Amino acid sequence: MKYYIIAGEASGDLHASNLMKALKQKDQNAEFRFWGGDLMQKQGGTLVKHYRDLAFMGFLEVIQNLKTILNNIRICKKDIQDYKPDMLILVDYPGFNLRIAKFAQELGIKVIYYISPQLWAWKEGRVETIRMYVDEMLVILPFEKDFYKKHDMEAHFVGHPLLDAIEGLQPVDVQTFKSENKLNEKEIIALLPGSRKQEVTKMLELMLSVRSHFSDYQFVIAGAPSLERDFYEQFVDADVHFVSNKTYDLLRCAKAALVTSGTATLETALLNIPEVVCYKGSRISYEIGKRLIKNIKYISLVNLIMDKEVVTELIQNDLDTNNLVKELHKILHTEKRDQVLKDYDILRSKLGGSGASDTAAEIIVNSK
Repeated sequence: MKYYIIAGEASGDLHASNLMKALKQKDQNAEFRFWGGDLMQKQGGTLVKHYRDLAFMGFLEVIQNLKTILNNIRICKKDIQDYKPDMLILVDYPGFNLRIAKFAQELGIKVIYYISPQLWAWKEGRVETIRMYVDEMLVILPFEKDFYKKHDMEAHFVGHPLLDAIEGLQPVDVQTFKSENKLNEKEIIALLPGSRKQEVTKMLELMLSVRSHFSDYQFVIAGAPSLERDFYEQFVDADVHFVSNKTYDLLRCAKAALVTSGTATLETALLNIPEVVCYKGSRISYEIGKRLIKNIKYISLVNLIMDKEVVTELIQNDLDTNNLVKELHKILHTEKRDQVLKDYDILRSKLGGSGASDTAAEIIVNSK
């Protein structure tokens, strides 16, 4: 079959690439054309547009780049029309993908949504659009199946694909990692500041403001694949280092992490690293978002899945040097660290076992 896949972010590139790998095992005639990234490209097929050209974050950034976004939608529709796929697979990225879902349905193309938009957090009304234009919804968080059932829509819980990605990792030796990346002998605090320049700059300035309080540690920045190495040089010095495309290895060698909210919070937890979750957006975007998001107590996937505060979230005005120092100290030196690690064990059990990509591929192939 001919599959057209759209992933608009780094996490989508990861999960879509694993899905492609599983689809090739179940469909010997699988052909791929996609919007995504380097990991998807390694699985073969044709990359139409890289996700780094699609990532616009926050209400202001979307408005400022509206012309580009609308042009990308036009390009995508024409490309689908020309390619004539048997199946369209959408990976999260709802603002773009739901428009494409409607278009594809009208062309008679089967639409699969893999990794649901977070409608339970905001824009719940989009469920109606999904019911009209999506043939199969494959969800990766256990509570999402009940959310869709509440809206009279059947969804398949396939498990979380991050478990697949993590299970397949090769062991990493801390001393070898330090040596290969020119790190010193101090223990590591990993910094995951996001993937967009504006976001990374803001978050790293805050994260690095704690350095003088943790002189026994070295801080290592996880570089985003969408950003060039030169961009990070402004933050690097004797005790602040940088690694690129080695985030999982970095986390597994770290004592703790400061993580910008997003999928990385769950990745850090599944790799068993205590973390402090950080978020600070523009004042306008934050105020708009606060009014739109309803009935959600947490911003990190870890706390949402556990339905309690497992990791501390420092959001907007609470994200300052004093609070960062206090919370980082807790997960390095107090009983809070042990409790976080115990809760991580429960988190993994809630997500089910590995095999999400394989289960999703099986449903997709059998739905033709």
